[in-house]
Amino acid sequence: MLSSPETAAQPVVQASVLCTDPDPVDTLCAALGAEPLALVILFVSPSTDFGEVIRAASARFGETPVLACTTAGEISAQGYTEDEIVAVGLPSRHFAIETMLIDTLEEIDSQELIGRTIRRRQSLMRLAPDWQNEFAFLMIDGLSLKEDELAFGLATGLGPVPLFGGSAGDGARFEETFVALNGIAYQDAAIVTFVRTRCPVRVFSLDHLRPTDRRMVVTGADPSRRIVRTLNAAPAAREYARILGKDPEQLGPFTFAAHPVVVTIGGTHHVRAIQQVTEQGDLVFFSAIDEGLVLTLAEPDHLVEHLEREFQALSAEVKPAAIIACDCILRRLEAGQKQLLGRMSNTLAEHCVVGFSTYGEQLNAMHVNHTMTGVAIYPPPPEDGEAGSLHDRLADRPE
Repeated sequence: MLSSPETAAQPVVQASVLCTDPDPVDTLCAALGAEPLALVILFVSPSTDFGEVIRAASARFGETPVLACTTAGEISAQGYTEDEIVAVGLPSRHFAIETMLIDTLEEIDSQELIGRTIRRRQSLMRLAPDWQNEFAFLMIDGLSLKEDELAFGLATGLGPVPLFGGSAGDGARFEETFVALNGIAYQDAAIVTFVRTRCPVRVFSLDHLRPTDRRMVVTGADPSRRIVRTLNAAPAAREYARILGKDPEQLGPFTFAAHPVVVTIGGTHHVRAIQQVTEQGDLVFFSAIDEGLVLTLAEPDHLVEHLEREFQALSAEVKPAAIIACDCILRRLEAGQKQLLGRMSNTLAEHCVVGFSTYGEQLNAMHVNHTMTGVAIYPPPPEDGEAGSLHDRLADRPE
């Protein structure tokens, strides 16, 4: 179990514990410390009893809101981990929050959703009028198939406030995923957390993929189920394999991780990752798909080197005190296939990343795949009576 006590330069607390711990919630609570918290976030391995964990956490943390979701792997202070519960605490001294439960995604009323979103954001502005830095964090059932529709509606209501999020996972099983708020587990649901803070923040999204000149057209699809039946008027799995030069019988998660496809919208590419092949030879995708869409095969840049460059850019002026990240399961699979898990974990740990592996990621109005989305949280400015900020102290150092 690892933890990072909160200090003026470390405004986020985090801890992790193995699922086999006899009292994991008590262990996490002790590790997070006595600082009053505005929010606790739990990323929970599906190898443990999710209901038991969230009920214990809600009781243990009292009036502090507790968010949770199941994962396809965890990210702790040691990087990529498995079979753990990872906790993140946002201290009240630096953060104010509002939560909004969307308890059914079956039929989203866009106008009602936009109205609720605007009201919650205004409520938070009244609660913390002097804190100007904002973001919204989305947790959603990763098997709901509603991420695209929900992200679009939320972004409309949020206006200039950046949104990021992740789809709850179930390891590599794809059987059941859960989100939770204050001790109650939900499926076909989502939780939005509105955050205002003293700390400078930057919401980001990154991927390491480069489009090639190999393209396919979706000629037959079931958009509501994210299923592509034909590509270039041929059976989808067989045509995808042909373009890759592979045996259709050998297609699987590692192939999809190594050879994703992208769509280009407004000059920017967005990944449309493949989840699995059906017995009928159809391709099931992680995000929205439709007939007429042009899919372009993408080739990956070096996963670790790209991640290091992106984190260096986030640290160009001041290094983030913490990064809360939603990282696609396909990135973890690719790292494992290429024997890069150790290097990835070292990079994640070096840059204070905490979070989970997802079944999909959200950025503003988009639901995407094969990416890492997140928020970089920087050290806060000094409070009255404190010494100068980290930024000032760095500037004042002798050469």
